[in-house]
Amino acid sequence: MSEFEKKVLEFLETINKKLDILIGGEIKLTSEQKDSPSEGYVKPSAVVERQDEEERQQDKPSVDGRRVCPDCNGTDFRTEEDREKVVFQQGGMKMYAKKYICKKCGKTTY
Repeated sequence: MSEFEKKVLEFLETINKKLDILIGGEIKLTSEQKDSPSEGYVKPSAVVERQDEEERQQDKPSVDGRRVCPDCNGTDFRTEEDREKVVFQQGGMKMYAKKYICKKCGKTTY
């Protein structure tokens, strides 16, 4: 037998011994495994608590610096081109102003 074949046989024998131990139910824990809980395990209750905290922290975005409808105080708008107001022309292409239409009440603002 070559040296490689001997190493493979030794490796297979160690695997076989480990399988016999696992099948027999003889699992021996080292002192490190007994003392420390598994590092990757997180309690489900901790996950739920963390999610609750994240939900509480998520508030509606502030309205400062955003468009606000003067009638209904809504912040959702649909934009359309206002073909009556030409902002500028460049190379024969006209750039039009935008008008903002509130999605709640339909009020048009510029």
